[in-house]
Amino acid sequence: MKLRVKLLGITSGGKPIVILNSEDAEELGIKGMDRVVLKYDKTEVTAIVNLSSTVVSKGEIGVYEELDHIRLKEGKLIEVEVAKFPKSLQFIKNKLVGRKLSYEEMEEIVKDVIKGNLTDIEIASFVVALHAFGLDLEEAANLSLAMVNTGEILELKKKIIAEKHSIGGAVGDKTSLLLVPIVAAAGLTIPKTSSRAITSACGTADRAECLMPVDLSIEEMKRVVEKTNGCIVWGGALHLAPADDIFIRIEHPLEIDPLLFPSIMAKKKAVGATHLVIDIPCGRGTKVKTIGDANLLAKDFIELGRRLGIKTQCAITYGEQPIGYAIGPALEAREALEVLAGKNVPDLMDKVCNLARILFKLVGKRADPLKILKSRKAEKKLREIIGMQGGNERIKAKDIEVGSYKLDAKAERNGLIFWINNHALIQVARAAGSPKDKGAGLLVYKKIGEKVKRGEKLFTIFAEKGRKLRRAEKVLKELRVFGIGKRNEMLIQEVKEIPAYKKAFILER
Repeated sequence: MKLRVKLLGITSGGKPIVILNSEDAEELGIKGMDRVVLKYDKTEVTAIVNLSSTVVSKGEIGVYEELDHIRLKEGKLIEVEVAKFPKSLQFIKNKLVGRKLSYEEMEEIVKDVIKGNLTDIEIASFVVALHAFGLDLEEAANLSLAMVNTGEILELKKKIIAEKHSIGGAVGDKTSLLLVPIVAAAGLTIPKTSSRAITSACGTADRAECLMPVDLSIEEMKRVVEKTNGCIVWGGALHLAPADDIFIRIEHPLEIDPLLFPSIMAKKKAVGATHLVIDIPCGRGTKVKTIGDANLLAKDFIELGRRLGIKTQCAITYGEQPIGYAIGPALEAREALEVLAGKNVPDLMDKVCNLARILFKLVGKRADPLKILKSRKAEKKLREIIGMQGGNERIKAKDIEVGSYKLDAKAERNGLIFWINNHALIQVARAAGSPKDKGAGLLVYKKIGEKVKRGEKLFTIFAEKGRKLRRAEKVLKELRVFGIGKRNEMLIQEVKEIPAYKKAFILER
């Protein structure tokens, strides 16, 4: 069937979608969400169909901007045919009944995800099938390789390429801002790709962006790494394992994360990592609640790394309270710079030095991370990276602006800090505008085990807008953030009615 092109001038959110008049669709024998092939000027492309009797007239085909790459012209006649049934759909159906998928089947699914040949419903079905039936390590390796082979790859002429990744869940974890320059200053290559926050108050890319541009291309990233040994860039701009961003978009509203293993390992494989340390924060308020569960997770990461040719070790770290004292992009970037310049923040320094030691041992490097940190070689290296990525290498901590609207949260009684509700801190920080508003966040003054007096400040909320500070204050009133009690006091909480409880969902890459 020949139809006349009508350029709609709007986007569909990434998928190749066209709109057909209902009468034309009936004549073709298709329904909404079916697929058609557009043939134009020796080019063929598959698109998903929406129907309308008002947006397009009979004989027209409405085209979204996602199809601009085939250079369709307004009013031009093009051939429209019913598309063949995608093979990947049958593979998804196989997984829905619990069958194991091969590399070729995984690759076909990933290719169709990237091309936009699958609808959100079909992709969601695949994600749910993975959640329901699980991925064994062979399938995880197959999916990882399929994701790598359908994206860009960073090619560095180095025998050893070090990487570090956290599975997420720790609050205020600005570890990468310190670890990357420590490792790079020791002479190792570490091309750090990072994510933005999804459900947390701040991702590594968010905090690093307060110091320098992070949305580099693969060529720019390579140039920075070859000059400085390291970088801290946003993985979303690189098209490394591009299917992962689409899977994450589906996982988020479903509050499931079956692609944790292949997602992380695919991105590490794509940058050529040969040696990898994975940080597994453990405890209340994190993804992994117990050390036993953390060990099981570590076992699978190490084995998956072996299958992918990446020598992997894991570090189970304490995650029951914020790392350092700052939460939110600008505040965390400030704290990282202060530590690099000599400020003593014991838990942050301990964590980053232990992770660096594990990485050094893994590659056979003899170096002391604490000496590199205290000698300020790491600070010099980070400033070199900042300059190469287009930032101001002379930036000082005080130059980083934080929100001018502030509110202090104070203790309501005397006692000891027994526990801190990390998820509540995240909720308050996000209500204040973090991570979108770089200057929003929290500055914590007390940690677990410390004494506190009634009326003493526990933390300060920062916001860039007054209405967001008021929103954060409202959220704060509904939450219990700090558990304060007396020594030997055993009662944590009285429950007088059925509590409205929602388990925290943490999705970070």
